[in-house]
Parts: sequence; C-alpha cells; structure tokens
Amino acid sequence: GIAPGEREVYKAVLQDLQKGIPLSEAMESKDCFPKLMIGMLRSGEGSGNIDEITDRLAVQYEKDYKLTQQVKSAMTYPCILLCLCIAIVILIVTFILPQFQSLFDQMDSLPWMTSVLIACSDCLTHRWYIVLIAAFAIVMVCKLIGSIPNVRRTLDQGKLHIPLFGNLFRVIYTARFARTLSSLYASGMPIATSIATASETIGNVYVQEQFDEVVTKVRSGMPLSQALQNVDGLQKKLSSIIQIGEESGRLDLMLDSIAATLEDDAEQATKRMVTLLEPILIIIMAVIVGFIMLAVMLPIYQSYAAIENS
Repeated sequence: GIAPGEREVYKAVLQDLQKGIPLSEAMESKDCFPKLMIGMLRSGEGSGNIDEITDRLAVQYEKDYKLTQQVKSAMTYPCILLCLCIAIVILIVTFILPQFQSLFDQMDSLPWMTSVLIACSDCLTHRWYIVLIAAFAIVMVCKLIGSIPNVRRTLDQGKLHIPLFGNLFRVIYTARFARTLSSLYASGMPIATSIATASETIGNVYVQEQFDEVVTKVRSGMPLSQALQNVDGLQKKLSSIIQIGEESGRLDLMLDSIAATLEDDAEQATKRMVTLLEPILIIIMAVIVGFIMLAVMLPIYQSYAAIENS
C-alpha cells in the first residue's frame, strides 16, 4: 500500500493537474520525484507520446530495482557468514574464555596470544558499553568523513579498483548509464542533456564528474562513442556498441541491447564474487577460531610441560 505521506503528495499532484499545470511541473514542484522521471515526462509532454514514456519509465525502474536486488540477494549468505563469525568470537570470548580465568591466574606468565585474548574478554565482559560507544563513534566519524566531497570522490574512485568488487561496480555503472541514456534519448531529450541526466543516476561521484567533459565534447560535435572512451569507471565495450548505434542510426536500440547484456554480466559477476567470498570468509572464520583455541590451549600445554620437567 501507499504510505500516508506519499498519498498526500499524489493528491497534491492531482490537484495541480486539475488546475491545468503540466504533469512534469506538478511533480517537479514537490521535490521528491527523480530528475530522470521529470525529464522524461517533460520530453513526452513536448512530443505527445507520454504513454510510451511512462512505459519506458516502468521498464527503467523495474530493471534498476532488479539489478540492485540481485546484488543484495547474492550478498545475503556472505553477510550471514560474517555475522556468524562475529557471534562465535563474542560467545567464546565473553562466556567460554572466562571459565579458564582461574587457571590462567595461577600461571606465572602467559603467551602474548593469551594475554591479548584475555584483554579482549575483559573489555567485552566488563566494559562492553565502552566498546559500543567506540563502535558508534567510529561509524559516525566515518559517515562524517565520507560526506566530505574530496573524500567521497576518492572513495568512489577506490571502489573501481577493489579486488573482486571493482569489475562488478564497473559493470553495474555501465548498465545503469546505458539503460538510463537509452530511455532519455528515446523520449526525445537532446543527447547532451540526456548524457548529463544519465550520469547523475550512475551512483558514483568520481565517474559522474568525468561526464562534464563528455558533455562538452559532444556539444562541440564529437561523437558520443569517442567522448566516452576515456571515462574511467565504464566498460570499454560501451563505446564500441554506441559507435555501431551511431553508424546505424539506432542508438536507442543499441543502448537497450548493451544494457540488457551488461545486466546479465552483472548477475554472473555477482555470482562469481559470492563464490569466491564464501571460502574466504570460511577461512577467516577458521583462522580466528584457531587463534582463540591456540591462545587457550598453549598456556595449558606449557603448564603440563613444566610439571613433567619438574
């Protein structure tokens, strides 16, 4: 169902329409609808094919939602494994390790691994509120730093070079740009305006900033395929496909085709990434649990060895 706040927005849009205000202007005045939707509707109003535009918008948002959900669904199992790993560590450190505390207190010296583990156990058991406050403070500081434009740009640039994830991000950005540009161009919007609007839907500040130069080149007469060649963050094959579309005069169809292909590529890349992540997380979990077991057993073994030697 529609939330009460959303219902009021749609009622306000309907009242504006009844006053004779165009749909795009009525929606734009509410400051809650995407620029992509407003731009396409405005083009549809000008060309008289608003029914076709709304159909393309429905397909556009359905594809975008499906692509996002594919990534979220694929990451569910790795996230569960990560949470399970954290839960096991907390359980061992806060409930099981304290059972050995009396034994450790009787020993003259402890291995560094055991000392570190005991310190962590003491912190989580008796000073858990400090851990929570510190974790909250770290999250807030990271969010604050991430909101700084230069930092955000650097982080977004770094996303493109992360092992496993970098290629997936490039595929998703390219598919999103191609799908959006196809919808905007097919709606009758000028190509330069379409490029500028489509770049805002990519979801990466570093990649988006490069489109200022792309728009300038296109307005100066350079073909879009050539202007896109040096954009860092998009798949290289996008410019080749666009060049075919430019030569054949069917740019919108070629953009639709490459978007569909890249969406399939994104799904396959996501599956490959998850396939690699699962054993990595299992290995990390095994290393952590092994470290804890070694930290607990090592002083016990040393004490038995000392008794036998004496």
